[in-house]
Amino acid sequence: MRKEAVERRTVVHGQDDPRVVELHRAVTRLRRELAGYRACLADRAIAEEELAAVDAMVRAGEPEVARLRHSLLLIAGAIGSVSALAEALGEVRNAVELFGRPVR
Repeated sequence: MRKEAVERRTVVHGQDDPRVVELHRAVTRLRRELAGYRACLADRAIAEEELAAVDAMVRAGEPEVARLRHSLLLIAGAIGSVSALAEALGEVRNAVELFGRPVR
């Protein structure tokens, strides 16, 4: 019976890694706040696509640091200096920083 329960359980890679948990939380918040921001943003689609890509990396396991940093740059560039989104964007940046520098 125990074997059956284990087979049905969904395991998310990296779920115990606090960096992954924090990144997921930060991305979720920024996605929610971006969706609620109704003013016109010329590059909104780019920000939404990159946030979705980061979220997919998080769900798949430990994300690649270089790809995270690239996505962060695209998101920041797409959002620009929208003060209403600055705090949530800062949280994503801080969460990406938890992963350190890319390995060369």
